[in-house]
Amino acid sequence: MAEAEPQLDATSTTAAPKHTNVSFSIWPPTERTRDAVRNRLVETLSSTSILSKRYGTLSREEAVDVAKRIEEEAFESIGATAATDDDGIEILQVYSKEISKRMLETVKARSGESGAPAAQPANEPTLKDEEEDAGSTAPPHSEKIESVADDE
Repeated sequence: MAEAEPQLDATSTTAAPKHTNVSFSIWPPTERTRDAVRNRLVETLSSTSILSKRYGTLSREEAVDVAKRIEEEAFESIGATAATDDDGIEILQVYSKEISKRMLETVKARSGESGAPAAQPANEPTLKDEEEDAGSTAPPHSEKIESVADDE
């Protein structure tokens, strides 16, 4: 004789739990998330990137120390002003911007740049040259032809 499959009784007391007030918050970040941020900073500061091409790279050991300092300072500065009634998205955005700002300040200070644009080699066009070329179909200033009105 074949065994019958057990049937669930509709009046069973094993009902699924109800979640009526589920709360989701991303601030403050977990220690694991903060470690991931520090690791990404170390990678950015110590490897070849757009940032390193302009400001240079740090040794891995120095990048670890700098990344830890940048992340901790950003966390402390934002953590003091964080509102607990928010889901944390806006705070996380401010935290991210603070880290980026501090990272840029650090590499600029380390490279000795004070905010002045870096000197470009003579053979590379400047951004201003590229903007002029992109927006104009007129010949370069040295090749402009005098007005017809001047000939009369």
